[in-house]
Amino acid sequence: MELVPISKVKANPANPRTIKDDKFARLVESLKNFPEMANVRPIIVNTDMVALGGNMRLKAMKQAGWKQAPVEIVDWPEEKQREFIIKDNIGYGEWDWQLIAAEWPEAAEWDLEVPVFEPIQAEAVEDDLSDSIKSLYRIEVICKDENEQETTYNKFIEQGYECRLLTL
Repeated sequence: MELVPISKVKANPANPRTIKDDKFARLVESLKNFPEMANVRPIIVNTDMVALGGNMRLKAMKQAGWKQAPVEIVDWPEEKQREFIIKDNIGYGEWDWQLIAAEWPEAAEWDLEVPVFEPIQAEAVEDDLSDSIKSLYRIEVICKDENEQETTYNKFIEQGYECRLLTL
């Protein structure tokens, strides 16, 4: 890893990933609040100093006024560079929301996007979930008739869930 003048690092014009207004602002703020993270997640650049990985972080660093950027320079053939650009951005995993609620209750303060509404079937919800886990579920109660709607909706509200109703 090297620390180089940020002006020497070039954004990749063929980068297929983008970041929109509010998420970009959150990324800039995240880099301001926790700059040490960039040292362990440097921008990956080729020998021409073109970013292969971390294009959005590079853009956010520039916006945040950074003068230097941590980079890792790779000397790969063009084919491997192209493969890396895509594979570096593939999200293979999924969040375990129950584990996050139990072990990292402060994660919401770290800009983790908790799903707004998690569609879930009534019979799949356990009655003995802790309140911290319940706070992660915002249930869409989907019902076919008014009787089922009222009974199911009230059950979840009484158990401490945030709900919204959808009627078919």
